[in-house]
Amino acid sequence: MAQKIGRRQILKSLGAACAAGILPETLVASARPASAASPASDFEIQIGAVSEHTFRLSVLPIASGRSAAIPRDGSLVRELWHAPIATLRGGFHAQTIRAGNLRVRVEPSPLAFHIATANGEPIQNLAMDRATGAVSFDASHAPVFGLGEGGPQFDRRGSFFPMRNGEGVPDLATAGARVPIPWIVSAAGWAMFFHQPFGTFDLTGAEAKFLPAEQGSSPLDLFFIASRDPETILAEYARLTGLPEMPPLWSFGYQQSHRTLESREEILDEAETFRRKKLPCDALIYLGTGFCPSGWNTANGSFDWNPRVFSDPPTILAKFHEQNFRAVLHVVILADKLTGSVRDTCRLDRFDDTRAGCYWDQHRRDFAMGVDGWWPDEGDALDIPSRLDRNRMYWEGPQLDRPNVRPYALNRNGYAGMQRYASFLWSGDVLSTWETLKTQVANGINTGLTGIPYWGTDIGGFIPTQEFTAELYLRWFQFGAFCPLFRCHGRTWKLRLPWGWDMGNPGPIESRYVPPDSELHNTQVEPICRKYLNLRYRLLPYLYSVVRECSRTGLPILRALWLHYPDDPVATARADEYLWGRDILVAPIFEKGAATRSVYLPRGEWHDFWTGERIEGGREIARPVDLETIPLYVRAGTILPLGPVKQYTGEKSDEPLTVVIYPGGDGKFSLYEDDGESFDYRRGEWMGIEMRWNDARRRFSMELAEGSRMLAPAPRKIAVQLGEAKREISFTGHSAEISF
Repeated sequence: MAQKIGRRQILKSLGAACAAGILPETLVASARPASAASPASDFEIQIGAVSEHTFRLSVLPIASGRSAAIPRDGSLVRELWHAPIATLRGGFHAQTIRAGNLRVRVEPSPLAFHIATANGEPIQNLAMDRATGAVSFDASHAPVFGLGEGGPQFDRRGSFFPMRNGEGVPDLATAGARVPIPWIVSAAGWAMFFHQPFGTFDLTGAEAKFLPAEQGSSPLDLFFIASRDPETILAEYARLTGLPEMPPLWSFGYQQSHRTLESREEILDEAETFRRKKLPCDALIYLGTGFCPSGWNTANGSFDWNPRVFSDPPTILAKFHEQNFRAVLHVVILADKLTGSVRDTCRLDRFDDTRAGCYWDQHRRDFAMGVDGWWPDEGDALDIPSRLDRNRMYWEGPQLDRPNVRPYALNRNGYAGMQRYASFLWSGDVLSTWETLKTQVANGINTGLTGIPYWGTDIGGFIPTQEFTAELYLRWFQFGAFCPLFRCHGRTWKLRLPWGWDMGNPGPIESRYVPPDSELHNTQVEPICRKYLNLRYRLLPYLYSVVRECSRTGLPILRALWLHYPDDPVATARADEYLWGRDILVAPIFEKGAATRSVYLPRGEWHDFWTGERIEGGREIARPVDLETIPLYVRAGTILPLGPVKQYTGEKSDEPLTVVIYPGGDGKFSLYEDDGESFDYRRGEWMGIEMRWNDARRRFSMELAEGSRMLAPAPRKIAVQLGEAKREISFTGHSAEISF
């Protein structure tokens, strides 16, 4: 297994790495005399090493003796890494160039690049048509992932991807909106990021093709990555486009979205109902007027409050805060372009809502009243730099007024690099069908493999159909409990409340289909929702630690089985189940009336989360299920931290942290904790506890992570559980052991 790449290694300059073998043993001459076999050409080839696993390939048109500049779109963390290892211009003979641990054989006519390991093992062949700019490559040997959010799932082979952004796509109903990103990952151990130009992917044949949006003389700029370790591939992508920032802890709690609002009393009563019924919730999200008859504001794109509902916004927001809710507002962008930074000066006599400095100023009055987050909708027509400037605006803008509070934004659009702004993404206005639910599982996996870790869906599906029943809602809710974004939203929005299916009232009629009255007195839904809400909040110590790992390595939260079982072809191809972090396997149910669920368990031993049964993996099993159960399995050797049930993420509790050990293998886990809200963790205000389990000796040990310190309450009460046996310990920050 290759050494994992951490945040510090990815972000720091690689200049000193040249001496460590990134540059070739012998520099290749930049040009050779023209010959009959290699006629003079009007382009320049640059090959540069980014790391041992990654090189940059640029094919640049030449005009007036100068090579074209590579356009910038904001996706890369830096525009330059090293000077090119080789620059080939004019006539040149075929030659081999060493870039890190890779060898690139360049053939001049036709233009081709044969990529191999240092030992000569072939990895990929790229061929470029200079007339059209098309790049051909081999994608026939293993599943292909990535390419952003949406589109045909799961293995991308066999499909054509026009890479159209937004909701104007033919498969919106099931696959959701598209956030196309030209990052393609092969289970064969290679990946490519086509930085420039933007284009389409034709994966319908044995020979795959990248087709530029505009034929002609646009520069080609791509990054090629090779490694047999999937974690290394994703770390290299993070090296290029950036590591995810950490959002606030509350954003991983439950979020309740709303549509048409009736009155001030309605929204305050709903908040009170969550607390009275002991249904955990952290955020209340309000849609804007225009998308519904009566939202939080007066009109689409307005920043003025709807007086019929929010008659006194500061007072209402203060009431929410007293009950430990966060308020998130829906906003739309009316301009078709956005540039600049929130720090740019906005002159009132030259107000321009296409400038981030001006547009953000419109938010600040509402933000000062106590708004906690934003839901930036629409923007499908924005170009790539505008999309990223918008993502950045909702990260940097709130920090102007609250410099030590982590912002939250749930985005409709984005691009490679949006993770640098802790941007959440949801999959758009999908239909309430079983096929949609199934497709969204694969969609979430591919989105994570594209470097977007904070993702989720409209639980229940946005547009009700005749398939929208309490059963579908519950199955989607169970899936949502194991998505980074845990949020209910959709038309007939009262049925999106955990208690909504027992009210006898679907709420405002906003769709052609409304479930019949006989469906609206279901007493099963609320307790099952409560079960998964409680589980989500109990799992927060585990989840937040995975978020921290994500921010340091680039690994997603919702993970393809391929990431940890790349040598298992069955696991690699699995699109209907995934890993929640490293240790929990989740198998959502997406069949109506299911009594069993077929689950593939990769090699090794697994524990049924609900029953504790130990099962040998490397095979398919049939797991019986009922309405309140989805299959969850925990890998042998797992150390699973479970907190107490909370009504909101910041709730204080005197109950100890429970650490459950799943025997059958050695294990380790890095528990992470900070205040969940500020940036103080960057200054050392965080606690890490390194936990280890020695299965043969039945010994559990803990020690404080290097660079961290004990946080209150200290000492920390921890209950360690192995089967029926339980030991309690008071952890003071010094190394401690428990034997069973």
